[in-house]
Amino acid sequence: MEKESAVLLLFTGGTISMSEDPATGALRPIDFDRLQEYLPELKQTGVRVKSIPFLPLVDSSDIQPDTWEKIALTIQENYDDFDGFVVLHGTDTMAHTASALSFMFENLSKPVILTGAQLPIGMMRSDAKENLLTSIEIASAKENGHAIVPEVCIFFEDTLFRGNRTTKKNAEHFSAFNSYNYPPLAKAGVHIKFFRSYIHYPELGTKLRVRTKIDQNIVILKLFPGITHLTVHTILNIPGLKAVILESFGAGNAPRHAWFYNELKNATERGILIVNKSQCSTGTVEMGRYETSLNLMNAGLISGYDCTTEAIVAKLMYLLGEYESLDEVKHKLSISMCGEMTIS
Repeated sequence: MEKESAVLLLFTGGTISMSEDPATGALRPIDFDRLQEYLPELKQTGVRVKSIPFLPLVDSSDIQPDTWEKIALTIQENYDDFDGFVVLHGTDTMAHTASALSFMFENLSKPVILTGAQLPIGMMRSDAKENLLTSIEIASAKENGHAIVPEVCIFFEDTLFRGNRTTKKNAEHFSAFNSYNYPPLAKAGVHIKFFRSYIHYPELGTKLRVRTKIDQNIVILKLFPGITHLTVHTILNIPGLKAVILESFGAGNAPRHAWFYNELKNATERGILIVNKSQCSTGTVEMGRYETSLNLMNAGLISGYDCTTEAIVAKLMYLLGEYESLDEVKHKLSISMCGEMTIS
């Protein structure tokens, strides 16, 4: 007889973990028992679902790296007892958490699916039910005894995305997320259609490793016409700063002011890592394609290729926490570690 599938549900908070108080109309957190009342369909899935709440439940705007670590370690502790994991999470920083977990898990062979909702689960038109039920189905999906999607993913509305390729695109519509530079891993309609050629599969027999050390001494510097020398100088001279994500124009371009080049060059010579990330949602950084990006190359910047900002933030924090060698960090920034970028 085939073993019953089991999925562990982790509650961190967010809209999906809320319901309306009938008396006041205010939103309040719910527990798993209450969730089952709203979702009697859970019993029809044929999947054994267990839940662990992270109390107190928090809005995703309050999520910090210690929450990433708690999620990773909780999954590690329960890894052998479940076929997959579903993380209920607020939408605002979901892509950050998914990106961070993708770096923390090495040799992941089971699905870790993050999902949430734009409307609380108790509301009439809530998207929470479909998002949660389909996420559980994907988390438990196997073929020949192996998980179909052994990745950290985000499922929302009808689409499964690689977590570290995903960005929140809409604060109002049910299709809240998109993966602009990488195809979906699955689409859910009458049936769930998996696109296996886009899914990453680990080597068989490898053991899960979880690494949670991070370093938060990074900053995002977004360029805009009229940015001042003082602004750039101040940011690049923050005490303890180790890395900067430079959100540049187009294919990785920036102003050709002498002071701007000198500030960047001075920072990289002091050992500060600067990653060039385009402000565009779609496309990749191509330093050297235009004259306006040559200065960035000469100043020692590292290409972020087609990474999302969320993925670069997580990758830098992870690498700076795990590795002491600046050369090692630079090398790993230039390669795709877990499918987070495409290098042509």
